[in-house]
Amino acid sequence: MKLFVGLGNPGKKYIGTRHNTGFAIVDTLMSELGVLDEQKEQCFGLLVKTQINGETVYIFKPQTFMNLSGQAVRAVMDYYKIPLEDVFVVHDDMDFEVGHFKLKSKGSPAGHNGIKNIIENVGSEDFKRIRVGIGRCLDNDIEYVLGEYSKEEKKIMQGVALTICEALKDATIMSFQDLQTKYNSEAK
Repeated sequence: MKLFVGLGNPGKKYIGTRHNTGFAIVDTLMSELGVLDEQKEQCFGLLVKTQINGETVYIFKPQTFMNLSGQAVRAVMDYYKIPLEDVFVVHDDMDFEVGHFKLKSKGSPAGHNGIKNIIENVGSEDFKRIRVGIGRCLDNDIEYVLGEYSKEEKKIMQGVALTICEALKDATIMSFQDLQTKYNSEAK
């Protein structure tokens, strides 16, 4: 059993923003699997249960706003009895340029409030992450992360999303170390 969490903010005004990159990637995965329209409100988020390579997978988008993502993640983990080692969180990361991503097995929040809140709520930094680069603005970080990608960046992110979806599918049949070897070497 796996839990794939995409981080973002609920509401139409946040669709397409850099901070909603996690939502966009799990939406791409659900679309590929043909389950996008099956999302149901549960555990403070939108949840789909599906099968990938014969394994049960829950795909989850917390609807608590980014800074409270951990409450929703904890709720879905508790309800479905999903162990922390089976949790994968996909999130935006200003430390990487657009088009770059990295699979990471644990670590500090590195300034990401959604990750910080998940750590607080699950009581550990030991969960898997896919850090997706959104670049950095030197003037106003909040305005930047809540802004939309440029036309060129959108094209880049479409390709990144497809690659990350393949990594998530492979997570059902590969060890995390093997995933890192395969996909971190592919990361641009």
